[in-house]
Amino acid sequence: MRDMIYILSGYLAGSILFARVFGWLLKKTDVTENTSDGNPGTANAFQNGGFLCGALTLVCDLLKGFLPVFLYTRGQTTFLLALVIAAPVIGHIFPVLFHFRGGKGIATTFGCLLGLLPNYIPAMLLALLFIFFSLILRITPHYYRTLATYLGAELLLYVFSRDLCIWIGFSLIFAAVAARMLTSKEEKTPPEVKLLWMR
Repeated sequence: MRDMIYILSGYLAGSILFARVFGWLLKKTDVTENTSDGNPGTANAFQNGGFLCGALTLVCDLLKGFLPVFLYTRGQTTFLLALVIAAPVIGHIFPVLFHFRGGKGIATTFGCLLGLLPNYIPAMLLALLFIFFSLILRITPHYYRTLATYLGAELLLYVFSRDLCIWIGFSLIFAAVAARMLTSKEEKTPPEVKLLWMR
């Protein structure tokens, strides 16, 4: 029963798209309008809603992933930890409160992985891969960088994670993010891969 409460509450928390909420509260606007990807996420919140809208969106998108996982792992966990980890991201990508049309789930993914602290490895791997594919082996556009980052994290977690539930949980997140990215209406230009020192 405890597991199901955390899974359901995590999904419902994930379904709150704070970019839309703060966009309407602060600017009376839809931050996804006139954007290439229509994503109700942090980047569009900053760009179309301003600094306060973006900052509040980022914090709340992190917290809605962090809190369910962190609170759940303070008590006894079961194999359903995998679903507790994935539920907020699935809620963000397929939100029942917004007709199952949500965002990409990147900030919420970080929130969920940070909820596993003091196990820092999952969040650290994802962050390092984003940095690697952004600054060293640069993949553009962002669409392909995100897919490469999640795929890399999936493979590295399989190698370095000592907890099968965490790996399965991230696998579910990766599947949801990939489904969202692959069905996105944004224009998918051919990918470019360049080393940092190549211009």
